[in-house]
Amino acid sequence: MHTMKDTFFLSLSTQPIWLLALSLLGFFTILRHATSVVQWVFRAFLRPSKDLRCYGSWGVITGATDGIGKSFAYQLARAGLNLILVSRSSTKLKAVSEDIQSQFPDTKVKIIELDFTEDDISAGIAEIEEVIEDLDVGVLINNVGITYPNASFFHEVDEKVWMNVFKVNVKGTTRVTKVVLPKMIKKNKGAIVNIGSGAAVIVPSHPLYAIYAASKAYVDQLSRSLHVEYKDRGIDVQCQVPLYVATEMASRVASVSRASLFIPSADDYVRAAIRRIGYEPQCTPYWSHSLQWCFTCLLPEAVLDTWRLSIGLQRRRKGSDAIKGIESCEQE
Repeated sequence: MHTMKDTFFLSLSTQPIWLLALSLLGFFTILRHATSVVQWVFRAFLRPSKDLRCYGSWGVITGATDGIGKSFAYQLARAGLNLILVSRSSTKLKAVSEDIQSQFPDTKVKIIELDFTEDDISAGIAEIEEVIEDLDVGVLINNVGITYPNASFFHEVDEKVWMNVFKVNVKGTTRVTKVVLPKMIKKNKGAIVNIGSGAAVIVPSHPLYAIYAASKAYVDQLSRSLHVEYKDRGIDVQCQVPLYVATEMASRVASVSRASLFIPSADDYVRAAIRRIGYEPQCTPYWSHSLQWCFTCLLPEAVLDTWRLSIGLQRRRKGSDAIKGIESCEQE
């Protein structure tokens, strides 16, 4: 008399081998996707954030007076770190510093005025080096970055505009990292977070913002390479890849007027970003951004290129209309 177990294996033995192979392939495909979903939920919502104080007692933030950088300043202070804020506006630096110290009385704050668009930033870099000389710097947030004032074809971009993009996004990030990294090497621990862009990582192209996208691709590749170079020395290097965040820069280039389900505020984005520091070498911290990245991967590159070009052209027209409106008002 056959048992149920015998009947099951007998039925398997009578199936064509190709059907069994397809069934196994389908099973493992479903298992792989299910595992990916579980991992995403864990990383986005359940995994505990690291105690950033284990890297050191001080954090350096560039572009610290607006948007994402300003939110990082408050979040690092909340995490118990003292701060070195770097920005080009002394007025804003003093205002942010005073407000942070009023909210977090135990937090020490040092400010450094540095305009990364200047041709020679050696004095500012030297000041950073001098300020951090006797400090236990554990976290560096390379947030400073700029883009075009208006969507433009490559041949239309003024040299001053694209040189400023290069100086801030590439040169600024590189030189600040270069001056802070030796402090971390000496003590064999540290965390470097470079703010990249979905324009360089998530979409295959970013037409009418080509030089900006290329500069952020540099940031991504720099981060990946430094991660490999220094991970065995206790230094976690990470490129965070946001999509649109409701900041002043996003409002200028993408008509983002307020936060929504898929466009977080700077504070909401940074709360998620803080939780990812010290883990993957590349990540998209905010949950809805990572979902958009997933859906984007399902589309053919040609479709994405066409879509991005149409958006760039729309912004270019809006920028041209705005300039014409200003010129008209001036003539009146």
